[in-house]
Amino acid sequence: MKRILLLAFLMSTYSFSQAIYEEERYVPETDPLVLEKLDEWQDLKFGLLMHWGTYSQWGIVESWSLCPEEYGWCERKKGSNPDNYFAYKKEYEALQTTFNPVKFDPSKWANAAKNAGMKYVVFTTKHHDGFCMFDSKYTDYKITSPKTPFSSNPKANIAKEIFNAFRSEGLWAGAYFSKPDWNVKSYWDPYFPPKDRNVNYSPVDYPEKWNDYIEFTHNQILELMTDYGKMDILWLDGGWVAKTPKSEITEWYKHTVDNAEEGYLKHRIVNQDIKMDELVVKARKKQPGLIVVDRAVHGKNQNYLTPENRVPEKTLPYPWESCIISGGGWSYTPNAKYMSGREGIHMLVDIVAKGGNLLLNIAPSPEGEWQQGAYNLLKEYGDWMNVNNSAIYATKPIAPFKENNICMTQNKQGNVYLLYLAKEGENTMPSEIVVKSINPKKGTRIRMLGSNKNLKWIKLKEGFKIIIPESLQNNPTCKYAWTFKINEVVN
Repeated sequence: MKRILLLAFLMSTYSFSQAIYEEERYVPETDPLVLEKLDEWQDLKFGLLMHWGTYSQWGIVESWSLCPEEYGWCERKKGSNPDNYFAYKKEYEALQTTFNPVKFDPSKWANAAKNAGMKYVVFTTKHHDGFCMFDSKYTDYKITSPKTPFSSNPKANIAKEIFNAFRSEGLWAGAYFSKPDWNVKSYWDPYFPPKDRNVNYSPVDYPEKWNDYIEFTHNQILELMTDYGKMDILWLDGGWVAKTPKSEITEWYKHTVDNAEEGYLKHRIVNQDIKMDELVVKARKKQPGLIVVDRAVHGKNQNYLTPENRVPEKTLPYPWESCIISGGGWSYTPNAKYMSGREGIHMLVDIVAKGGNLLLNIAPSPEGEWQQGAYNLLKEYGDWMNVNNSAIYATKPIAPFKENNICMTQNKQGNVYLLYLAKEGENTMPSEIVVKSINPKKGTRIRMLGSNKNLKWIKLKEGFKIIIPESLQNNPTCKYAWTFKINEVVN
């Protein structure tokens, strides 16, 4: 019961902190190439995120069971000796020696993503555990190491294969990269026991060791910026690895089990300055206009914000993207249950109406496959986007963005789209739809996307109503959400 209460408390605290985070002042970019790229990115609206690593073999939450601080929500349950932390870590890292995703076929994923209407991919080149899904020359803990069975496969450099496959389908490429690395000795020195998610020694007391880590991090990121083709987004995770004002630095402590709620919530805040400003300059020399997302680090290197696994309640005055789990967890979950097509489409519409992008996570299996549920969901997206994509791409919010179950978007030509979100089981359309917050211009045309019929509409004292003919009521042009295009509205 204590653990259930703790988890509920943590989740409520997390939601509250995210709401505060979304009010955080945004620092605009000044590089004209990046600003142009950001404008293009905001028009894309729909992307794919993939968490994949050796941890998929155990079907566990990616990396986090290695972190003592996170034990309250991510217990060690796999391996032969989960009660012994150091034995567990050794066995976890030995997953490298059995990782062999021989069914890996990125062209199949790229094709499914394209057909779903996705326009960019963000792939986990390295998570916090430090295992590289690319051929880094700065570590042997990688997919291309002789220790990894898959290294003999022609597609062994998984990141390169994914980026090339998705680019060939016209999608942008984004590299997820973890700033903390719990495998490399210059971050978690084996002489010291790990305390929490942070570096396990004092960077002030061991400046040479910390400089080694800075160089290691810069080198790996520059590898990705140099050897993996055109890169559009550098998506950095691990926001605690950042330059921290002296006034915010704290010492690590953990309370007894009797005070577990405090113990799990509090951890060190350490100045972990990896010279991000310098790194971004170097990365953009390799990739001009590169969008950098230094997640949860307030400042100019966070070109857009990333509310995690949630959708903001309102429009936000800066570029943003909700990263959302499609089914199971961020990493591979056996027998995962995926969101329904209706849920997924309504989420996309809601996010776009508020001015954001949706980055939908799908986690490959240890064999290198997607579950059928992921393909089913993407097929639902694709069927709907084939009819309604003009109400999604290259649009912006229009006040009030939503009225009852009707979301609103506007394109650059001034056309307005009303997206009626059908209720569960609502398969036929109502005979009329009333909207009070928008007024079409006199004589303008209104059509339902997927149909060439001009619909009759009537101006009301407050707003207007659209008359839906019986032929459309019984045979909507798509499922789950129906879109009405208004050529012109009164400003």
